[in-house]
Amino acid sequence: MATTLETTLEITGWDENPYEETDAGGKLARADVTLEQGPDGLGPGASRSLLYYRPDGTSSFVNLMRLTATIDGRSGSFVLLGQGTYDGTTARVESTVVPGSGTGELAGISGTAESVSTKEDYPQMPLTLVYDME
Repeated sequence: MATTLETTLEITGWDENPYEETDAGGKLARADVTLEQGPDGLGPGASRSLLYYRPDGTSSFVNLMRLTATIDGRSGSFVLLGQGTYDGTTARVESTVVPGSGTGELAGISGTAESVSTKEDYPQMPLTLVYDME
């Protein structure tokens, strides 16, 4: 049976570097993000994202996020694979736990995650994790 964990992580570092511009005015960039632990034992973590910025400032991105956690008294880490968008106001990302990425007592974790945040939320990042443990 799936369990839902709602938490908020704090973005403590955002290092973004563009690596290509398109003829139409778009931009490709890479961002390395560091996260501090939320109040529910999820985190700290780190994320690497590849982003495409449109000329109007909206974007689409993919990312890998590794989180260290203690969930239900079990400690370890796992990786989320995500895909998202930013519409100029709100960032939305949906992720899945990468099969086999769990370590330690979280070795059997599976599930999904979602984060929806606005500019006003920054540097806080709400995250909802729906997970199962083997």
